[in-house]
Amino acid sequence: MADSKPKKLRLGGMALRNGLLVHGPTHWAAAVRRPDGSIEVGSERKPELVPDLVAKVPGLRGPVKLAESMLVLPLVRKRMRAARLPFEDRRVIVATASTLALSSLMRRRGPATAAREGLIQAIGAVPAVIALTDRDLAAYHGAEHKAIAAYEQGIDDVASVPKEHDRCGSNLVVPMMLLSAAGTILLERLVDKPSNVTRAVVSLAGASLAVEAFAWSDRHHGEPLAEAFHTPGREIQRLLATKEPSPEQLEVSLAAMAEILRAEPAP
Repeated sequence: MADSKPKKLRLGGMALRNGLLVHGPTHWAAAVRRPDGSIEVGSERKPELVPDLVAKVPGLRGPVKLAESMLVLPLVRKRMRAARLPFEDRRVIVATASTLALSSLMRRRGPATAAREGLIQAIGAVPAVIALTDRDLAAYHGAEHKAIAAYEQGIDDVASVPKEHDRCGSNLVVPMMLLSAAGTILLERLVDKPSNVTRAVVSLAGASLAVEAFAWSDRHHGEPLAEAFHTPGREIQRLLATKEPSPEQLEVSLAAMAEILRAEPAP
């Protein structure tokens, strides 16, 4: 018998400081709370860089999809003047500049060791931690997960859905840190004074491997290795990256979901 259940769109998202951005297969949609309390909603078609390449070369689909997601952010900011992006905070900007400078100094002054790279990776996480001290950002992150999971599972009571989601980008944090550290150590032991371009290529390779492992774990959900992959990300979400949203924040998340379902062609 043919499956009578309607197909669901595969959705992703990003928390904003005052709302939610949702990515569909071909469009993005966002909803934000204006200072006067009203909700602003917008959507547009997403930019596509090299769709054929993404389909044919698995190792490149992660970086390409990430680049496409980043290209959406200025579109959101231009289309929706009330939107406030996650890094629109002076503390985050200062922390990012400081961590980049400190990491560069540590790599110039010390040998490639696991301790040095571990410390550099920890320092690199500081801007994200600072951003998430904004409770609204963490709560909208939780609202994103709840709204998408409720849609995927066909649940009407969005508030009852867990605030953690296994497709959250937090699942990539630990694998990317480990792969970046390992790649840098190997590079510096094989190449005397590697260039910035070479370092960038190694970082890109690590990100690609992490994304492919993420995709594999999603396809093999419930298997022991996949569960082990997701465990650090779940803990990051539980302890730091998400908070329980308010009813008003859930209202914004539902407005974003309604807009992406309106904008996207039916699957």
